[in-house]
Amino acid sequence: MDPSLSQLIQHIREAAARKQPLRIRGSGSKEFYAFRLEGEPLDVSGYRGIVDYEPSELVMTARAGTLLAEVEEALTKGGQMLACEPPYFGPNATLGGCVAAGFSGPRRAAAGSVRDFVLGTRVLNGAGEDLRFGGRVMKNVAGFDVSRVMAGSFGTLGVIVEASLKVLPRPEEELTLRFEMDAAKAIETMNRWASQPLPISATCHFGHAFSVRLSGSKLGVGAARAKIGGEAVAEGNAFWRAVREQTLDVFRGPLWRLSITPTTPPLALPGEQVIEWNGSLRWVATDAPSQQVFEAARKAGGHATRFRAPNGTPLMLLDPAVLEVHKQLKAALDPNGVFGPHRLHADF
Repeated sequence: MDPSLSQLIQHIREAAARKQPLRIRGSGSKEFYAFRLEGEPLDVSGYRGIVDYEPSELVMTARAGTLLAEVEEALTKGGQMLACEPPYFGPNATLGGCVAAGFSGPRRAAAGSVRDFVLGTRVLNGAGEDLRFGGRVMKNVAGFDVSRVMAGSFGTLGVIVEASLKVLPRPEEELTLRFEMDAAKAIETMNRWASQPLPISATCHFGHAFSVRLSGSKLGVGAARAKIGGEAVAEGNAFWRAVREQTLDVFRGPLWRLSITPTTPPLALPGEQVIEWNGSLRWVATDAPSQQVFEAARKAGGHATRFRAPNGTPLMLLDPAVLEVHKQLKAALDPNGVFGPHRLHADF
């Protein structure tokens, strides 16, 4: 067994014996997310490296501490990609953090989420036991559901030390087009186009600009552009990277993430709004009270999550109803509370 893995197992077992909560940490790129972090640090960044990658199999297996940039560099050389387009939010983002956070980027509506691409995981539970779920091939479904639960769990259910992900070929051609229109028109347009056979891989609207990315064969992209029109964006890749990493000014300030019915009109909330995923994802930079944001999401058939909060602000991470489900799942899989975050706050 790798010495780094042995040290992690020993650390967990000692912490369990002392009833000492642990805080799993890779590079810390997602620590801004609205948890209050507690517990003794458990550094998993040293357990790294690509375990297995054969482009013809469309699967990559890597250790949790492997840099996301290293993973994507290897995939690019193989003409492939992580189709969920996960954000980094930091130069040293790791694969383990990618899976544990479950954040997906602009391509999610067209290709799927991080969870959709997880085939298998290797996990250390609260007793320091080394467990494997799922597998390294797409036909192996043993423990498949447990692997998918780990995506987005933020390490509260166990330490993800290895993950196998399905990867996809990179498109032959990509083109970003921009249109000038208001939010209401953009929502109607992106939903109408989503029902048509167009190679749209990403949509984004804020201000009066509606951006669309076409991905596919040169012939398909060219035909789609001729059909929908629009002005070509010279630095399309840079734009979508800025959307993915939230480096645009529109994302500044207290930020909420709302997952709602895609046809919902522009939300009646103060502040800047960014619309992605054909209307189903809304980012709102607002100082509005938590209850106002939650109510707007419920009326739109979805839920809201505080994504970024100013320092010192009481956290309202999840809608109370969703929070209760998370608490029940946490109690079932980590009854001794070894793995943090240990307080999923619902303070107003």
